[in-house]
Amino acid sequence: MIVSDLLKVADLRLRLAWGPPELLERQVTGVTSTDLQDPARYLQPGELVLSGLVWWQPGHPAAQALRFATSLRSAGVAALLAGEGTHGEVPDGLVEACRVHGIPLLSVPAGTSFRAVTDRVYLRLWGDLRAQSAGAAAVPDGARRELVELMYAGAPAAEVLDGAVSRLGCGPCSLVTAAGRTIASSAGAPDPDPETVRLALPVPPGAVGAAGEGGGAALTIGEGGDSPFDGWYLYPHAAGPGQAAVLHGLADVLATLWTRSRGEAAERRRAAGRLAGLLTGAAPVHPAELGEALASCGLPAELPLIPLAARIDGLDAPWAADALAEALRCALAAGAAFAVGADERGRVVAVVADQDPVRLAAGLREVWPRLQSRLPDRHLLRVGVGPRAARPAAELAAGLRQARYALDAAAADRPRGCSVGASAELDSLAALVRGIPAEVADAFRRRLLDPLTEHDRHTGGALLATLVTFLDHDCSWARSAEALHVHVNTVHYRVRRIEELTDRDLGRLDDRLDLRAALLCGPPRER
Repeated sequence: MIVSDLLKVADLRLRLAWGPPELLERQVTGVTSTDLQDPARYLQPGELVLSGLVWWQPGHPAAQALRFATSLRSAGVAALLAGEGTHGEVPDGLVEACRVHGIPLLSVPAGTSFRAVTDRVYLRLWGDLRAQSAGAAAVPDGARRELVELMYAGAPAAEVLDGAVSRLGCGPCSLVTAAGRTIASSAGAPDPDPETVRLALPVPPGAVGAAGEGGGAALTIGEGGDSPFDGWYLYPHAAGPGQAAVLHGLADVLATLWTRSRGEAAERRRAAGRLAGLLTGAAPVHPAELGEALASCGLPAELPLIPLAARIDGLDAPWAADALAEALRCALAAGAAFAVGADERGRVVAVVADQDPVRLAAGLREVWPRLQSRLPDRHLLRVGVGPRAARPAAELAAGLRQARYALDAAAADRPRGCSVGASAELDSLAALVRGIPAEVADAFRRRLLDPLTEHDRHTGGALLATLVTFLDHDCSWARSAEALHVHVNTVHYRVRRIEELTDRDLGRLDDRLDLRAALLCGPPRER
């Protein structure tokens, strides 16, 4: 596909604002929407850039448009598609900036949605491109045309699969995700068990999972996703002999469906990124601005909302965002509203509408091992679930901070196991202490307990063990002596020495809590 192909799609009504013929021959590799003034870091070479020009301020210097065009040129984009809806026209200053930097500029009329542009590119033009691939050649031309027409008409995935099974005779099939979630199945095909699907999926390089022998090897749809979590797979329930080539061809043709879904997900992710930026920013969130951001994500401001935070140790944010989005689709009922995005610092944030936090955490824990198996062993996927925010404007940002704390507490508690934490589970001193940053916790522990550690090291004593036992037995002299197998007078002596070295009085509740918290901080930790 080249840029000039867009001008031939009559129902889009795109107009050429600037671009010589030679630049309109540029190859197109994808579509990205943005309203950032400097979006270079989010763009890929050869992409079409859709912009509503929200960043443009009438009357500002021409340098504003030049900065935007410079960003597009540095990313190597194929062309800019500028919407007329915000300002009524494409500003002359932007036309000149695109001329200076050699970027073809097409105007998108107010009556044409960006969604329509994205659909036409991916469904119509990319569908033709896919038809030229070697895999698709295994699908007869007539069958391929029928399937592409179904997808272009917006037919549900199940209807497309039915058409494929009927025309190709390849047996019942399902479309599944990396977490084993069934997207659609052909008529008569049962929804496959998620664990069976996981064992049939191709294993990403370095992942801890291993391919098994389920009901058939799942085939990657198209070229696969950018992360181990955002791809789709064709799962044949009972592939007959000699059908491998047809199934591979079908998987390639079905890439049009996945590409459409991927484009829609990218739009949702961008809207959620703005919401994430508001919730993680240093300034208080203005209710009107938050309400607008929630509405753009399809989230109802009048219902309670739950914030979540996620990360993958040692990996960039996009993978964590893909993993959390897939986990929520598995854990929530169909139609539940949620948004997942990342702020400018790459911190992944999700907001879920009208759910119970404890049940949500339980649902995430159920699917989490299947997602974790898609990652190399040293990269752990973690999430924290915050409290319900009945008044989002006043409580959502604070709830997100609780979600982050719950994430850190879960990471410290179970560094090699299930890493789903919930703020509702922070109901003890031990749980609370686990979320303290490792450096702070280690410093606190050393400050209070190093005198005991040094004493025991030089004298061979057991003051630290005595402190643990004494607190574990509710400061009972007799029961502590019995547990330590020493005389009660020995316990009295050791406790007095502990009080002298720590400058704490174990007869006071506050001092006992200080020492208990120091013990709970544990030995120096690695995260």
